[in-house]
Amino acid sequence: MEGSMIQEALEEYKAGVSALEKHLPQVAREYNRFTQACFKKGELSVKQKHLIGIALGCLTNDEFCIIYHTKEAVDQGAKQQEVLEAAAVAGAFGGGMAMSQTVTLLQEALQEFTGGESTVH
Repeated sequence: MEGSMIQEALEEYKAGVSALEKHLPQVAREYNRFTQACFKKGELSVKQKHLIGIALGCLTNDEFCIIYHTKEAVDQGAKQQEVLEAAAVAGAFGGGMAMSQTVTLLQEALQEFTGGESTVH
């Protein structure tokens, strides 16, 4: 995983958050507090919430969110089929743009975070 495009994107995101924290510490703190609260276990599990994040990332074409929420969903025990089904729902709403992320970046991230075989190719 070291040096991969997926890992580089995660590092780039972390660096951006750090830069924002230096310039707008209160905004960064409040945003982090809000998102942490959103992803705490409630009626929905943490895994379910990250699966929703995957779908929304695919729908909005947000590559950082696709990578981040795929990692978090896998870390919470999501299986490949669950991740792909969540992304497919985004395709039902977002058409080609959402599906293009599902058949490329999402599957690459899923392969990297699960250590499994690629569903791409």
